[in-house]
Amino acid sequence: MMQQYRAYLVGENGVFQSAEAFEARSDASALLFARRFTRRGDVEVWQLGRRIGLLKQATSPAAASPEDTGPGRQPPHSSASFRSI
Repeated sequence: MMQQYRAYLVGENGVFQSAEAFEARSDASALLFARRFTRRGDVEVWQLGRRIGLLKQATSPAAASPEDTGPGRQPPHSSASFRSI
């Protein structure tokens, strides 16, 4: 079953710059799909309120850090496709 995910482009100051909504079958598939956006910067991948991981910008070694959200960053509420937020 497909699930809803969002990829957020993270600016140099740590603020989300844009978002892309997409569907994937699993967290691993979502991380693979979101790698395409790392050409523009670091990307955080979320499934609802759960952070799946952080993908580093493509110019550096692309590594996912699948961590729980924990205290701190919360996903912005956006349903748009990679647009400025």
